Amino acid sequence: MRIEEEIKLDYSDVLFRPKRSTLKSRKEVDLCRTYKFKHSNREWTGIPIIAANMDGVGELNVASSLAKYKIITALTKQHNLDLINNFSPIKDIFNYIALSSGTGKESFERLKQIISEHTYIQFICIDVANGYSENFSHFVSSVREKYPSKTIIAGNVVTADMTQELILSGADVVKVGIGPGSVCTTRIQTGVGYPQLSAVIECADAAHGLGAHIIADGGCTCPGDVAKAFGAGADFVMLGGMLAGHEEGGGKIISENEKQYIEFYGSSSEEAIEKHYGGLSDYRSSEGKKVKIPFRGKLDQSVKAILGGVRSSCTYVGAPSLKQLSKCTTFIRVNQQYNDTFGRV
Repeated sequence: MRIEEEIKLDYSDVLFRPKRSTLKSRKEVDLCRTYKFKHSNREWTGIPIIAANMDGVGELNVASSLAKYKIITALTKQHNLDLINNFSPIKDIFNYIALSSGTGKESFERLKQIISEHTYIQFICIDVANGYSENFSHFVSSVREKYPSKTIIAGNVVTADMTQELILSGADVVKVGIGPGSVCTTRIQTGVGYPQLSAVIECADAAHGLGAHIIADGGCTCPGDVAKAFGAGADFVMLGGMLAGHEEGGGKIISENEKQYIEFYGSSSEEAIEKHYGGLSDYRSSEGKKVKIPFRGKLDQSVKAILGGVRSSCTYVGAPSLKQLSKCTTFIRVNQQYNDTFGRV
C-alpha cells in the first residue's frame, strides 16, 4: 500500500484567473476546432462537445439537433441498423455521430453491421467503465486492425500511463473520467476514482505528447466547468446530465405538483442494466443511480447557454478562439466558487 500526497483537483476547486483581452465581444470567439487524428489520419471540424452515449442523451433526435451546431453525439450501444436506417434525417448528420460498442461479441457484431452499410461514419466509441484491463487494450488493437481508417475513441481511464497504452493500442482519442458523472456511483460503490480536473490535465499531457487527443468525460455541472475542461487541455468535452431532460432525448414525462420531470439514469445503474441486459448478474452491483430531473423543453436553449458560457470564458482570459483557451489559462485554487445564498441558478 502507498499514498500519493500530491493534491488532485476537481473543477469546483479552481477558477480562471482573468487576463487582459483585445476582444471586443463574445461574438469574436471561434469555438470551432479542426483536428487531425493520429491513427485514422482523418480530419474533423466542429465544436468539440460530445453528447454522452447514455439513454436520453445519446439518441438520434439529439444528434439531429446538435448537428446544427456541429456538435457530436455518441449514440447509445442499443442503436442497431434498423433504428439508424429508419431515421430519415440521419444522412445529413453522419459527420457528427459516433457509434458506440462494448467489448462483447454481440455489441461488436451490431457495430460491424452498421458500418458495413454506412461506411462513411467516421467515429467508433469503444466504451467500458474500466479501461484498465489488458483485454480492453487488446480489443482496441483488434478494432484498429479491422478499421484502420476509422477514428477510434476508447475509455474510460484517468491516468497518463493508461492513456498512453490505449493510444499505442490504436486509439485516436482517449475518454477520461472514472466516477465524476452526476448519475455515477462508482466512487461510492468501489472507492475508485480520480479528481477530474487533474485527470484531464495529466491525461491530456500524455496524449498530446503522442500526437493524440482526449475527451473529458463527466463532472461538468455548468458551462464554467465545460470551459475549465477545455482550459485544462481537453480536446473534447462529453456531457451527460447537462444535455439530459430535453424533448429530443425522449423518455416519459412525469407530472408532479404541477411540474414536469424526466427520469435520468447512469449506464451502469440497475435501471439501465435491467432495461438492456435483463438485470444484474449475481456477481456484480449497480454503479449508477436514477434521478428525476426537471423537463427542460427543447435542446437549443441549453446548448446556447453552454456555448455562450464558453465564449465568455474565452473573453475573460483573452483567448480569441477555443484553440487558444488552454494557452491563456491560469487556474487559481479556491475554497468556494459560487455564492449560493439564494440557491443555485
